[in-house]
Amino acid sequence: MIRTLAIGILSTLIIPAMLSCEKLPDPVQPDQPKQEKNEKQENNGNDNSGETDTTMPETIKITVSGKTLPVKIEDNEATKALVAALSEASITYEAHDYGGFEKVGPLGLTLPASDTQITTQAGDVILYSGSQIVLFYGSNTWSYTRIGKMQYGSVDELKSFLKAGEGNISVTLSL
Repeated sequence: MIRTLAIGILSTLIIPAMLSCEKLPDPVQPDQPKQEKNEKQENNGNDNSGETDTTMPETIKITVSGKTLPVKIEDNEATKALVAALSEASITYEAHDYGGFEKVGPLGLTLPASDTQITTQAGDVILYSGSQIVLFYGSNTWSYTRIGKMQYGSVDELKSFLKAGEGNISVTLSL
């Protein structure tokens, strides 16, 4: 009697419920990464998707007094956030001399910092305190997040570009 009752419950409640369930997709195995389609390949090299290209550029630009230098950027969370901000609009800020070896100024936004003790060199572009950009024309040792390195000729040309020791400058960062 109990056995007949159990079979009746199974056949009237559980089995129909199981049959009505949708089949779940097979899980991705750890050694078999999920393949995502490249829309540019599917469109014969044309990107008609309307989506923003999320590829990290190798460089950004720094402009001072109408002259521009490329900056070879690092691959870290700070540069990813900076590139994302620059993809919306260029950023212009005022920088001033500090310590006879750098120009520093407030970026106007906070980037994720991953500070480590480093010794900077002329040309280094550094994030300080998460919200200030430092452009080095000399050297210093401190805990910073490296953004990149300005591509320049000589140190004297870099100092001239940054107007080292000449007071405040307007700096524009762009893609």
